[in-house]
Amino acid sequence: MSEYLKLEKINNTAVVTFNNPPAHTWTLTSLAALRDLVLELNADKDIYALVLTADSEKFFSAGADLNVFADGDKDNAQAMADMFGQAFETLSQFRGVSIAAINGYAMGGGLEVALACDLRIAEEHAVMALPEASVGLLPCAGGTQNLHILVGEGWTKRMILCGERVDSATALRIGLVEEVVASGTSKDAAIALAGKVARQSPVAVAACKSLIQMNRSGSIAQALPVERQAFVDLFDSKDQKEGVNAFLEKRKPQWVNG
Repeated sequence: MSEYLKLEKINNTAVVTFNNPPAHTWTLTSLAALRDLVLELNADKDIYALVLTADSEKFFSAGADLNVFADGDKDNAQAMADMFGQAFETLSQFRGVSIAAINGYAMGGGLEVALACDLRIAEEHAVMALPEASVGLLPCAGGTQNLHILVGEGWTKRMILCGERVDSATALRIGLVEEVVASGTSKDAAIALAGKVARQSPVAVAACKSLIQMNRSGSIAQALPVERQAFVDLFDSKDQKEGVNAFLEKRKPQWVNG
């Protein structure tokens, strides 16, 4: 476990807390640690959901430390861009459900890590932005693509091209987050939502998530036959039999994630 990330397991949920105060900025080390941790959690059949939060009342994450780019070293920029991609794309492909508990400022790469999650819960005082163009840079960790998927072209251009910051109420209205909660409560709200995931078959959830995310790169005509085949493939799993029989027998299913 990295010094930059703290891990706690609560039932079937992994809670990962950013720990690089004061602003929880990203480094090559912390990005690699996030990538490796998600891969480890993918291999843990007892983990169905992942919650990301920060050990702060002010910052979720302020993104990359701009001191890293001050010397204009292109090789250094390449290394950081590559590692951002590895970390956040691995997070996006986490087989379970990932939830960002945005407890404060989420700026640049700090918002992009939340965009890589499946769901986002923001506290009332949270502020979100992709301000890279204001310092001659651009969001390179999925920001231009993942933000567009959630909020559409207009708001993506307002936030990236105009550098507009959005508060939690605006974020909820435009679809950037799915829920707004009182300050200090996002972690608990995210854990409660993750608890709902544990009621679902983890095998079915992984299949559904993969299908839902197909629309990012293909057409519905391509996805529909894949969806039908994925339904049939579930019948190779123990969880499919358990889920149907538990319903018929009016009892709670006992998932084995297999």
